[in-house]
Amino acid sequence: MKKNYLIRLEEVEDYSQVENLTREAFWDVHVPGCDEHYLVHILRDSPAFIAELDFVLVIDNEIIGNIMYTDAEIINDSGKVYKIITFGPVSILPKYQGLGYGSLLIKHSLKKASELGYKLVVIYGHPAYYSRLGFVRGEKYDIYSSDGYYNPALQVFELSPNALAGVSGSFKEDRVYCLDQEKATEFEAKFPPKEMRKRPSQQEFQELISQRKKRA
Repeated sequence: MKKNYLIRLEEVEDYSQVENLTREAFWDVHVPGCDEHYLVHILRDSPAFIAELDFVLVIDNEIIGNIMYTDAEIINDSGKVYKIITFGPVSILPKYQGLGYGSLLIKHSLKKASELGYKLVVIYGHPAYYSRLGFVRGEKYDIYSSDGYYNPALQVFELSPNALAGVSGSFKEDRVYCLDQEKATEFEAKFPPKEMRKRPSQQEFQELISQRKKRA
């Protein structure tokens, strides 16, 4: 890992570069092609978007990573609402993946989120990766997806001690994450053509999804 990196807040001038790196980072990872770059494009205009936690990682004047956060909620069986935050997508240019930059960016943002007074983060992410960063499965705390399933990809992280005490319920992301696929396709058409291919990671993603189980 290079030592002359910089983590700073995203600026307006970075938008296009961040969208491009997100496209490169996610292309063919979960499905052939991707729509995460469109999500990044519209996240910034969402009322749930947290600009103070929109970070880019820079090496040699090139943005090689980005992470974005939004407000979210956990709603328990009695209708009580717990205000929390979530992040995603987290993007690292392919040539820099596997070198620790993603973890670096995530840890930096979690520290800043804690300093800003946030207490709890809930995300969707691969458990094998996020468990190394201190995340645990939501099922352990009776936290489940909005459709009533315990999902192994649903991960929680306490930003302050005992933040999970007494917290359980359905994880609800902002509606900005429910993408209009027609608009996502229109947005993708603005980029240079890129071949879509099948990759082992797509099968792994489907297998992870298949492990979810209905809450009793």
